[in-house]
Amino acid sequence: MGKLKHKAGRARLFRRVRRQRVKYITVLPSLITILNGLFGFTAIALASKGAQVGVTQFPYFAVAGYMVLLAMFADMLDGRLARMSQSTSSFGGQLDSLCDLISFGVAPAFLMLQLTEAKLIAAGILSGGFLHRFIWLAALAYISCAAIRLARFNVENDENEAAHMNFAGLPSPAAAGVIISLVIFQQEQMPGLTLLVYALPFIALGVGVLMVSRIRYPHVLNFYLKGKQPFSYLIGVLLLLGLMACMRHQTALVLIFAVYAGGSFLKWLYCIVTNKKSQVAEEENGLDADAANSPAINK
Repeated sequence: MGKLKHKAGRARLFRRVRRQRVKYITVLPSLITILNGLFGFTAIALASKGAQVGVTQFPYFAVAGYMVLLAMFADMLDGRLARMSQSTSSFGGQLDSLCDLISFGVAPAFLMLQLTEAKLIAAGILSGGFLHRFIWLAALAYISCAAIRLARFNVENDENEAAHMNFAGLPSPAAAGVIISLVIFQQEQMPGLTLLVYALPFIALGVGVLMVSRIRYPHVLNFYLKGKQPFSYLIGVLLLLGLMACMRHQTALVLIFAVYAGGSFLKWLYCIVTNKKSQVAEEENGLDADAANSPAINK
């Protein structure tokens, strides 16, 4: 009797698995999502080469940072195409998160690890000491936070295409952008600024914590650029874009990602310091509601 129940249970399980098999996928958004992961893998390979040949030859570390930027562009494009073709799916969201873990989790951490270790070795600091262990710890912590961030999104996400204005925690592409923008800036603008390289592990730990936090981060496109705004708002956006265009792109990248990552954190810290607990609680409740209605591109 027990064996019959066991066989019946296995049969029901197999039927459920068969019903969940993926039969159809949207080809173009899926290809662009995979391209996102391939850019991340290329960044890892370039960072590995940079550590082997040294930082004074071909700018492997900087090019690896640009590969992560290309992965961000592919990450934005695949979601946009999926929504335009009305083909968002659970498969697309899962594939997107897997590729994001490569491009915005493993690649920035590995890039930070290789560049910092190369600087320490060039300075004559032997491997195996406390500093090297701390760099490894920072890289592992960042990857872990990115994985938790993406897994939490997969659990909390609903495929309903409701208006989504905020993220629960720092998005993984923005966290990666903080690290790689600093790498590009140091490699191309300030190659002698070794102190910035030594600060990268601490920055990686900081943005890792922000990823798994519940601090509200605005969706730039939906929050600032969509909908009707006053005419003066357009003038302000144009002035801001003009100011960014006058800067070198390395400096502009650092400012964009640093302001985005730090702005919401400072606002949250200000609310804590000034005892505006009700506002903080309201934001956390709002995040719970957003998580239940967020589209499949918000990570």
